[in-house]
Amino acid sequence: MSDETPRRDSDPRPEGETPVGDDRTARLQPDGTVGSGRPSAPPAAERPRPVAPGWGDQTPVAPAGQPLPVNPRRRAADAGTPDPLPVDQTPTGELRAGARPEEPDSTQVIGAVPAADDPAAEPDQRATAEQADEPADDDEPHDDDAHGTGADDRGDDDVADVEQTAEVPAAVVPRDVFDDPAPTTVAAPPAHPDGSPDPLVGPADGSAGSGRSRWRRPAVLVPAAVLLALGVAYAVDLAVAGDDVPRNTVVAGVDIGGLSPAAASQALAEQLAPRVTADHVLVADDVQGVLSPATAGITLDVDSTVRAASGQPLNPWTRLVSVFSERDVTPVITGEETALAAQVDAFAETVDRAPVDATIALEGTTATVVPAVTGRLLDREAAGEAVTEALASGGDPQTPIELPVETVDVQVEDSAAQQALDEVVTPAVAAPVTVSGDDGTSAELSPEGIAAALRFAAGDGGALDVSLDPAALQTALGDQLGEFGTPAQDARFQITGDTIAVVPSVDGTGIDPAALASSLRPVLTEPAPRAVTASLGAVPAEFTTDEANALGIVEPISSFTTNFTNSASGTNIRVVAEFVDGAVVLPGETFSLNGYTGPRGEAQGYVPAGVINNGEFTQAVGGGISQFATTMFNAVFFAGLEDVYHKPHSYYISRYPAGREATVYYDSIDLQWRNDSPTGVYVQTQWVPGALTVTFWGTQRYDVESVSSDRYNVRTPVVQEKPDDGNCNPQAGANGFDITVTRIFKDPTTGEQLRTEDFDTRYAAEPVIRCVPVAPAAPESTAPGAPAQPTGRRPRRT
Repeated sequence: MSDETPRRDSDPRPEGETPVGDDRTARLQPDGTVGSGRPSAPPAAERPRPVAPGWGDQTPVAPAGQPLPVNPRRRAADAGTPDPLPVDQTPTGELRAGARPEEPDSTQVIGAVPAADDPAAEPDQRATAEQADEPADDDEPHDDDAHGTGADDRGDDDVADVEQTAEVPAAVVPRDVFDDPAPTTVAAPPAHPDGSPDPLVGPADGSAGSGRSRWRRPAVLVPAAVLLALGVAYAVDLAVAGDDVPRNTVVAGVDIGGLSPAAASQALAEQLAPRVTADHVLVADDVQGVLSPATAGITLDVDSTVRAASGQPLNPWTRLVSVFSERDVTPVITGEETALAAQVDAFAETVDRAPVDATIALEGTTATVVPAVTGRLLDREAAGEAVTEALASGGDPQTPIELPVETVDVQVEDSAAQQALDEVVTPAVAAPVTVSGDDGTSAELSPEGIAAALRFAAGDGGALDVSLDPAALQTALGDQLGEFGTPAQDARFQITGDTIAVVPSVDGTGIDPAALASSLRPVLTEPAPRAVTASLGAVPAEFTTDEANALGIVEPISSFTTNFTNSASGTNIRVVAEFVDGAVVLPGETFSLNGYTGPRGEAQGYVPAGVINNGEFTQAVGGGISQFATTMFNAVFFAGLEDVYHKPHSYYISRYPAGREATVYYDSIDLQWRNDSPTGVYVQTQWVPGALTVTFWGTQRYDVESVSSDRYNVRTPVVQEKPDDGNCNPQAGANGFDITVTRIFKDPTTGEQLRTEDFDTRYAAEPVIRCVPVAPAAPESTAPGAPAQPTGRRPRRT
């Protein structure tokens, strides 16, 4: 603020007069009180007042050097008063702006400072703002702040800013003016035009007021006290909580609120972790299964869960709400996604079901509808989410986890199958059909043959289509088809000396089964008698000349011969050799001796011959086939073909090469080899009494040599004595040993060794069996003194 304020033209005072103060200056009322009210003018004789210079009125003054109390602002002018006067910053008494000496109820002007030697002056009597009221703190709002306006908002002419204190001579202002806290009279403060109190006017009791007095009112103090209490409670609550888990925190049903991190971890490990890793029941539709979280690596991450649950919330509202409600925290579940997916997939295999269309079943000529079955698929992705969610909830392991299933509709409903049965199947099997050829040949297709050839499939629009299987028709007609035309002849191989040639195939003529099926279908719904005419056509061979030539069977690639003496075994060897002769093994195919021959019983022409059963030589139907198996195995060995499976005999048999022999027994021990060459293999067998030769024909790839090791790990036989009761077969016994046979593959052109293959064989020692004669049983006799044997009759009583 500048030292001087420019004088207004309307100011009636001469220059140099005492300046008018603002409303922050304490005012001395005519009744001797200090305040901002406007009491009535006191009687003239009540107190002597010195007359201020320039005014014709008496004004009390304060003691020299004493500051006057400061009242809140009042408006610069009341109604009808002129503009405020200029302000002079000299420390003299103040006259409120707008007051005039001619107004008896106006605030009086404080007089000039008396001289220092004035006996009436009392320097120690100083009126301050503190005696009238407490001064407003710097950080509390003034009236102009509370109302959103300052002195400038009321215009430059309303109020002049002056110093808040003034020095008043003690001789002029009586001491009791500042000592008496209660005014004699109370004047109502000025009001706004609307009748509301003027907020800028001091207290109505005439005492010095300040902005802080407004904060003491109940409307302000009560909310402030509540807020203060809440703030203190918030701070205390936050301090007491510390690092503990927030109150009312629940993790999957486990209350860990208010616990320390360590205690929370222990609670979760003891109460929740076992529920997470326990086996859970899975349910999908009507299928139940078991999920093993431990197997899938699913566990509860206790530390991560506690960290997620910890952390005191700073939001006061959140802390308040937590007193009355639970705070749910989702546990952190870890696991191997691949392992979990594998368990879900395994369960899905029991749930997934392909839709089954309604169809028709035939037993003889009796037809029934087989109902449709709706398909279903386990939603694997949703199932994995359901499992994870269930484990995270910490539910009871015995409560099934329901997994979502998608249904797959069928194409043919039961009604469509019933319609096909009524309209097609029933009339189709009601009577036979006569099949006639162009040459007048005929055959009858029975109702049973028709029923066996019927086939059903989904058609357009959900219908069930009915058709005939050509192959089944051919089977149903059987030999009758041979009466139509001439049969086809397949290509075959013919061996002459050391050469092999292809005998070309020949197509035949006859009824084409596929054409017959097409012409027969419309006739099935007609009433009896029914007939169909079938045209004769070419019937191609199943194995053509071109196919035979493409196999590359042009030369012998291996051959092996074994000898035998037993006539019974020789019979069985001949039967199997004749059956296998001419077999063609295509590239990549595996030949199985048991699979190719089928059962080898008496019905197939086999007879009892020697076999080894449980280490003893005995008899069985089909015995001696091991001779054929050994011969064929050696042909495989020297052809360089792949050995898939072979089993040597338990004991070494001297007529076979050691380490290069094989035994077979139908349905338990087999001989298998694979044609791993790019060309076909033709099997030729030659049987003569006492000898068997097996020769493989194809395209030679290798020259094969066999190298045998010495016999090692020789084992001597044990001696067994058995009673000669008619079932004992004595054996001379033989040593057991181990041997290794190496197959060497060489290039047939250069002789270069290409690779080798070892075959290790272990033979058990053949026991020596001695048949011991059985001693005859001793006759029964009664020794002397022995008790008599009972006769079975009761003794007579005397």
